[in-house]
Amino acid sequence: MARTRLTASERGAQLVAAAVQAFAATGYAGTSTDDVARLAGVSQPYVIRLFGSKQRLFIAAIEHATDQIETIFREAAAQQAALSALGDAYDRLLARRDLPVLLLQGFAASSDPAIGVVVRERFGRIYQLVRELTGADPSAARHFLGQGMLLTVLAAMRALEPGAAPQEAWVAEIADAIKGQ
Repeated sequence: MARTRLTASERGAQLVAAAVQAFAATGYAGTSTDDVARLAGVSQPYVIRLFGSKQRLFIAAIEHATDQIETIFREAAAQQAALSALGDAYDRLLARRDLPVLLLQGFAASSDPAIGVVVRERFGRIYQLVRELTGADPSAARHFLGQGMLLTVLAAMRALEPGAAPQEAWVAEIADAIKGQ
């Protein structure tokens, strides 16, 4: 059976998906382009040929993750332009643990100037999008993003996964308080 050849664009998307998984699992410093290549089933030189460097691959993964958040927020707002609708949509995204964990990895790697500028720009875009889609004032948007960050941290710690481990009382208390607002 002949293998179907992927276009460079398709292969790039495949590599970004593998990068999201790899960088979410072991962070920027702990992940090599070889790790991503193995996960994607390509050679490490091919990864470098497409992205140029680990840094640019990491940035592509961060951009992919934030694009996903923007997309789910736009889709949710198309149904109901309210912070609660965006929050419900983000809850569904938290089930994809790799995306929120990658965001945290991006924040941690922001001391690298090239990464930091992208992470700050993308977080700012999400903030502005929340305000634009819902009409939220700055205080409400900050509160919404703060709660989202807390849920992101809980998801990264696997504290929100049902049945994974006994849920500590404080986790339920925080999650219930956020969801109740």
